[in-house]
Amino acid sequence: MIDHTGLQVSDPVRSRRFYEAALAPLGYRQMMEIPKELTGGVAVVGYGVPPKPDFWIHEGTPNKPALHIAFRAANQEQVDAFYRAALAAGGRDNGAPGPRPHYHKDYYGAFVLDPDGHNIEAVYHGTGF
Repeated sequence: MIDHTGLQVSDPVRSRRFYEAALAPLGYRQMMEIPKELTGGVAVVGYGVPPKPDFWIHEGTPNKPALHIAFRAANQEQVDAFYRAALAAGGRDNGAPGPRPHYHKDYYGAFVLDPDGHNIEAVYHGTGF
């Protein structure tokens, strides 16, 4: 089981706006910010569904190649809302919401590229998983 993950971002202010908006429909919110005096002067922010953060952004040179991170949605409506919110917050389309039967029969997902080109997904597995 994965406890937490994250990625590096070039502009923490822009990425913060993106992730706060894009992940809100999934119940995520900013839960922590590590003081810069403890991080060597870089922004480090943790997001999650309470009670703890499980996704972190860290100011720095964006990961290359760009990463793919998928967030679990509770239903198709959350996937759709994630996609709309992510695009409104500056994300770029990388796959509109819809079924992906080539993954499995109940897979419903949407993909956006964050401001640094990371492939961010919301996925609902239906009753298949």
